Amino acid sequence: MAHAAPASRGRTSRAAATGASGLPDVFSARTHRIASVAVPVVLGLVYGYWAAANRRSGGEITGWNLLFGFVTAAAFMVLYVAVRWVASRTIREVHAILWAAFAGSAFGFLYGQTDKTVGRSAVMGLVIGAVVFAVLFYRYYTHEDAQGRRTR
Repeated sequence: MAHAAPASRGRTSRAAATGASGLPDVFSARTHRIASVAVPVVLGLVYGYWAAANRRSGGEITGWNLLFGFVTAAAFMVLYVAVRWVASRTIREVHAILWAAFAGSAFGFLYGQTDKTVGRSAVMGLVIGAVVFAVLFYRYYTHEDAQGRRTR
């Protein structure tokens, strides 16, 4: 017959089992360091490929198209890391505005690589940016207290 293991009589530290947000931290510090490099690289490569594919409109892949894709990927990676670093140190309103501006401009640039007009690309970027701002502001507003500290 199976029995339950005896419980510890001492106090257990909840901080050791949870991260800064109060949620369980299931990944190690090494995994977080790897992800902080891998996520921008993977997103940048996908974005660069997408931009290059939009630009060639289904035509053949050329050396200039490859160069455009890699330069776009590098620019995306640098901007992503910069926005992530700056946004994490700001209040919720600025945090949401930074990510909305990044997402809107990234989408507008991709949309601009198709055969659409600059005006339509700008409008689509503004619409996407506004939606991202609304979603992120709501999320940050509901997950922070009045002083801007993240809650559980």
